[in-house]
Amino acid sequence: MYLKKLKIGNVELENNLILAPMAGVTDLPFRVLCKEQGAGMVCTEMASSRAIFHNDEKTKKLLNTQGEKRPISFQIFGSDEETMGYSAEILSEFADIIDINMGCPAPKVVKNGDGSKLLLDLEKAEKIIQAVVKNATVPVTLKIRKGWDKEHVVATQIAQIAEKNGISAITVHGRTRTEFFSGEVDYDIIKKVKETVKIPVIGNGNIVDGQSAKKMFEKTGVDGIMIGRGSLGNPWIFKKIKYFLETGEELVCPSIKERKLAIEKHIRLSTEEKGENVAIHEIRKHISWYTKNLPDSSEFRNKVNHTQTSMELFELINEYFKNL
Repeated sequence: MYLKKLKIGNVELENNLILAPMAGVTDLPFRVLCKEQGAGMVCTEMASSRAIFHNDEKTKKLLNTQGEKRPISFQIFGSDEETMGYSAEILSEFADIIDINMGCPAPKVVKNGDGSKLLLDLEKAEKIIQAVVKNATVPVTLKIRKGWDKEHVVATQIAQIAEKNGISAITVHGRTRTEFFSGEVDYDIIKKVKETVKIPVIGNGNIVDGQSAKKMFEKTGVDGIMIGRGSLGNPWIFKKIKYFLETGEELVCPSIKERKLAIEKHIRLSTEEKGENVAIHEIRKHISWYTKNLPDSSEFRNKVNHTQTSMELFELINEYFKNL
């Protein structure tokens, strides 16, 4: 009933369960794992339009999708029309969809007028949307929050602006910027956006399992859902939600063996992608998420944080999981 294919512009997704873009998380290895577990679409980490404009090498690595299963959405952020338009033109050569970030609450992003700060300047937001749509040759989507704060709840207004200017779908996180990730998700505002526009609306916020996914669909009528923090150390969330929406039953997974294999694959993919030195440091947070609530996981994570090579890490993982 709720699980279905979703068409965004001329791009059709296998299903309407989408991995949210998350800085420092949704790199190529993690996207691959989430795709394998049933995500209908994955999104890159957000990339700065200014960095793309200046041909920044680090940003180019963020946007590597070599060998990945499609479709993939590339997310960009910025508040400068020229660089946003330029980024849209460049990324159209690689992306299936380009997503504009107007929802990021991070202080280092909003201090430059980017991300959710644009929710305080709808005229500026409209110019950004126009520049990206004009220069893109693939569908453009928009990710927003409910508003900046409770005095500036602008989700329906910006949704109308987005639709009028050629945006193909909009994702709404049901909290304001000042709320960050605390408090309850406002399902009513997401529902209002859905009722306001004809383009697909994707609901986002506090989706952590089948029950919360169903709740988002039931309370808002959205066309799809976007899963962020619920996927941390849990690429199986897509498989679980899919199963729950199809059967009404909870899927018990992963097994200890599945968890171990996923960690090992994640390490291998990261090492191939980034080289051992970078991968070993970046994988630590993922291993922490993968092993959360497992027996003696605190002690294990402490050891992980002191490893320097992949061989050390694999030996540590084998020892830990053998004792579980």
